[in-house]
Amino acid sequence: MKLGLTISSNGSRFDLDETLIKEADKLGFHSLWTSESWGHDAVTPAAWALALTKNIKVGTGIIQMTTRTPTMVAMTAITLAHLSGDRFILGLGPSGPQVVEGWHGVPYGKPLTRLREYVQIIKQILERKKPLEFEGEHYQFPFRGDGSTGLGIPLKSILHGNSDLQIVTGAISPAGVSAAASLVDGFIPIYMDPSRFDVFSDHIEKGFQKSEKKRSLNEFAVMPMCIVNIDDNIEKASQPARENIAFYVGGMGARNKNFYNDYAKRIGFEDAAVKIQDLFLDGKRAEACAAVPQELVDQVALVGSKERVADKLVEWKEAANKRHVDTLIARTNSIDTIRFLAEKIL
Repeated sequence: MKLGLTISSNGSRFDLDETLIKEADKLGFHSLWTSESWGHDAVTPAAWALALTKNIKVGTGIIQMTTRTPTMVAMTAITLAHLSGDRFILGLGPSGPQVVEGWHGVPYGKPLTRLREYVQIIKQILERKKPLEFEGEHYQFPFRGDGSTGLGIPLKSILHGNSDLQIVTGAISPAGVSAAASLVDGFIPIYMDPSRFDVFSDHIEKGFQKSEKKRSLNEFAVMPMCIVNIDDNIEKASQPARENIAFYVGGMGARNKNFYNDYAKRIGFEDAAVKIQDLFLDGKRAEACAAVPQELVDQVALVGSKERVADKLVEWKEAANKRHVDTLIARTNSIDTIRFLAEKIL
């Protein structure tokens, strides 16, 4: 099993822990992962981290597609790959309608249709077989629609991209997981119970069957994020994961459209998911956090003493041996924790 690490910043100012980043590179971590929501972007810290390191890969987890053209993202990916010696991983995602329409002020559209078109366009650019021409529902190259001058011409990237650039997407819904298995090289679920691959397996297989080429788990990377917090006090250790779960399961989506809430239900926490969401949407965030069961925390996070975390890592290693997990992306800002993980896994 490979190890990844999220790099992000909380609060009103952005910062990166250079010591943590360089230590992960030194320890042999596979990858670093940036993020974006409605504050910092994903690309700038990825470029910064690539400049700070020598061996580790850096991925965007994820670039929000709706507000960037696929050609702009292809240009970004090629540039970062060239500057880093092909250490860049392109992570894409649709985000959600609350963010896309509320923060970016553009239509959400059809996210999976957009993903399919996006990937097809980027692959054409990377392969560089001919000037770009594409006619889709979301994108047309050259653009000939309302407001166009009619002067656009098909163009080919000046820079030569690597057609083997790894592309992954953030996904957790059944349709999103199937789309990932059909279109890209892997997916990043924000939560995963390593013993419950059945939650994803049928949807992955469905995507494989729709792929243009024969695929299996040997060519498809499952790369879950996992909060890791080591502390002998289990309540204290669990609190960051509990707050995160309450925020996503309770508030990241509308009452009738929340992919994270649906996931919690699929792994056996239907009553808790309903309660967490009701409390969160009623403005009772502390109560929503308290309503997150310890059992749910333990299924999707690594928390507690070193001994407790080490015992849980056995399940992750077993999942990796079955190709159910390719990379465990740890969510921690503790240098002692990443050293512990490297000792136990690498």
